[in-house]
Amino acid sequence: MEFPSNPFRTFGGVRAPHRKNTAKSPAVMMPPPEQVIIPLCQHIGAPCNPIVKLKDPVFVGQKIADSPAFVSAPIHSSVSGTVTAISEITLVNGQSVKAVTITSDGTMTTDPNIQPPSFESREGFLKAVRESGLVGLGGAGFPTHVKLNIPPGKNVDTLLINAAECEPYITTDHRELLENSEAILDGIFVVLEQLSIARAIIGIESNKPDAIKLLRDMLAKDPRNSDRKVAVLALRARYPQGAEKVLIQAATQRIVPEGKLPLDVGCVVMNVTSVGFLGNFLKTGMPLITKRVTVDGSAVNTPQNVIVPIGTKVCDLISFCGGYKTEPKKMTLGGPMMGSALFSDEHPIIKQNNAVLAFNEKDSRISKPTACIHCGFCLEVCPMHLMPVMLEKYTEVNNVDELKNLSIMTCMECGCCSFNCPATRPLVHSIRLGKAMIRKADAAAKAKAEEEAKKAAEAQAEKSAD
Repeated sequence: MEFPSNPFRTFGGVRAPHRKNTAKSPAVMMPPPEQVIIPLCQHIGAPCNPIVKLKDPVFVGQKIADSPAFVSAPIHSSVSGTVTAISEITLVNGQSVKAVTITSDGTMTTDPNIQPPSFESREGFLKAVRESGLVGLGGAGFPTHVKLNIPPGKNVDTLLINAAECEPYITTDHRELLENSEAILDGIFVVLEQLSIARAIIGIESNKPDAIKLLRDMLAKDPRNSDRKVAVLALRARYPQGAEKVLIQAATQRIVPEGKLPLDVGCVVMNVTSVGFLGNFLKTGMPLITKRVTVDGSAVNTPQNVIVPIGTKVCDLISFCGGYKTEPKKMTLGGPMMGSALFSDEHPIIKQNNAVLAFNEKDSRISKPTACIHCGFCLEVCPMHLMPVMLEKYTEVNNVDELKNLSIMTCMECGCCSFNCPATRPLVHSIRLGKAMIRKADAAAKAKAEEEAKKAAEAQAEKSAD
C-alpha cells in the first residue's frame, strides 16, 4: 500500500503552547518506594478481583489481581514485599475501587515464574498480550488484547502508531521514541505479522524532528522493512492531533462515522509506548509494572521524565523530583487540556498516567466566565463538528433529547472549545454533565422497560394459569 507523504487535512483544533520543557530529559529510574498502592481497575472494562491475601509475600511482576471478564486486564505487583492492606480507594474520576497495598522489602526480587511468552497462533499471541496486563498507555486504558482481537469480517489494512503527543508539557512518548526505538519496531512488526496487517504508519508531530529522523533511519536499515511496510508520517503540530479519530483522518483520509470504531474503517490504533512495551515484553516476559511519567509545572523543583513503579504515590514521585518549589495550587494527572485534577498527592500512579503537573498560584488562576458572546469560535475548533455552545445551553435546561440530537456523546472532551472561548465558558464541564444526564436517563428508561416487561410476563403467566 502507498504511504502519504504529507498528512491529510483535518478539521478544527487549536495551537496550544507546546511547553515541552523536558523533551531533552532522558527518563531516570525511580527507586522503589517504601509502599505502593495498586488499584485493581486501571482500564476500561470490568475491575479485577484480588488473588492475593493480607500478609502474602509477593514478587516483582507477580499477578495480584484478575477478572474472568473479556474486557479487562490483569494487575501485577511492581515491587517485592508483603501485602499489608486490601481496601477501597477513590480514583480521580470519582470511582471507588479495590486496591492492594504492598510494603516493599527493598530487594525487588523478580517472580521466578516470569519468562518470555511463546505462541504459535494469533490466539496464543492475544493470550500473551492479555497476560502482560497491557492497556492503552496513551490515556484511554482500553485492554490491548481486546483491541487487537479483530472480529471476523473486519478488513484491517493499517496499523497506526500514535506518537503525536500533542498535549502541552508531556514528553513521555517523545522519550519513548528516542530511548526504546528498537522495541517499538519489534512490537510493530510482530503485530503486523500476527494480525496480517498490510502496513503501519508511525504518526509523529513535526515538533519532534530528532525522533522522526531516528525512526526513519532505523526503518531504512531494517531488513524486516525491505518491502516498506512501515513508514513515519510527520504530522502537523496542532492539538488534538493525537486524538484517535483525528489521527486516522490525518494519516489515511478516512473518517470514522459516528458510533463506529477504527476497525470499521480498516484501522487499528496503538499508542507508541504500548507497542514499545509489547516489544520488550515478548523478549523478557516482564508484565506492565512501570510507567514513564513527565513531572513538570511551576511548583516542581526538578521537572524531568521518570520511570515509576505503578502504585507509587504522587507525593513520593514529587519528592524524587526534589519536592515542591512552592505550594501547589493545582495538580493534574495528565496534561492541562485533558488531564484530571488531583484532589490529593497521596493518589497512586496507574498504568495510563503519563504526566503529573503541579502549578503555583499564578499559573492556577482561572478567569471568571462571562456571558456567551455568540462568536462561534467554539464551533470553528471542534474536531468532531459539534456545537459546544448549544450543548452547554441544553445541559443547563436538562434537555436530554436535544443533547442526543446534537450528538453530545461524540464529544471526546479535548477542551478545544473551552481553550478558544473568549468568554472562558466551562464548556467541557457542561458537556460532561450533559453526558451524565443522558446515561442517567438511559439507565432509568432501561429499568422502566425491564419492570414493564416483568409485569407483562407475570400477567401473561397468571392469564395462562386461569
